[in-house]
Amino acid sequence: MPFGTVTLNDGNKIPAIAFGTGTALKGKDVTHVCQLAIDSGFSHIDTAQAYFTEETVGRAIRESGLPRSDLYITSKYQHGEIQMSVRASLYLLKLQYLDLYLIHHPSFVPDLEAGWKQFERIKDDGLAKSIGVSNFTLEQLQTVVKSARILPAVNQISFNPYNYAQNKPLLEYSAKHGIVTEAYSSLAPITRFPGGPVDAPVAAAAKRLGITPTQVILLWVKSKGVVIVTTSSSKGRLEEYMEVGDLPSLTDEEIAAIDAAGAKGPPSAIMTRGRKTPAVAGLAVGATLLFLVYMARLMACYHNKGVV
Repeated sequence: MPFGTVTLNDGNKIPAIAFGTGTALKGKDVTHVCQLAIDSGFSHIDTAQAYFTEETVGRAIRESGLPRSDLYITSKYQHGEIQMSVRASLYLLKLQYLDLYLIHHPSFVPDLEAGWKQFERIKDDGLAKSIGVSNFTLEQLQTVVKSARILPAVNQISFNPYNYAQNKPLLEYSAKHGIVTEAYSSLAPITRFPGGPVDAPVAAAAKRLGITPTQVILLWVKSKGVVIVTTSSSKGRLEEYMEVGDLPSLTDEEIAAIDAAGAKGPPSAIMTRGRKTPAVAGLAVGATLLFLVYMARLMACYHNKGVV
């Protein structure tokens, strides 16, 4: 396995790269793409209540024929009573436990301290080997840590060269408490902000090493001690990601050049954050419908006691 593992603050180990089933895969049958990921060398599959992919992730796990111990499965809480929701996720995945269970977003838990106590109970009951959070700011993470009996093992955040500078205090605080940072959307300089300041140092490093700009970005994420969460429905892309585990590291000068370029910000200051376009509104309606279906399934499995 080219990518190794990272030891969490609870003693468990997490693979240093994960295949994510969110983004463009939300609400889709991901059986085939999960199989592609597993065949490409991924052992860590990341799903979530909000992705509506848990059921088909579970199917891919069963069809892989691999022992449960060979796979690392993450899911995330979004809606409903926490204890019932984790059991519903396990039912859909057809698993007895999760390797990692996260609060998907702090806004989903109005009282962070009370919500975290429910997560501690999940670990105590053996429903998840490790527990953590996602999309938490420094202040929100501090709120949890100050009253936690069991520290979060992970904080999964959007992380790329363009937001590294603003996330440095969060990364430093997490490192102080042994909280591993997981990164999603790390390829944003390529997929969302092409033509920006980061392009030049990434291209230079790619030329020196004879690799792709995508691989340079992932090497940069590795250099920060951050676990990668990435996705694709292309086997070639998945293999490209996994090859990063065998590549030589970037030089300190290359890392510093990417840091400096990223601090200049993405190529456009025009952001649509907070504005609901018709397309975004349509996605919101679709997500609401999917959630209603999920809740119906959740309630059915709970009342039928069909959980593992």
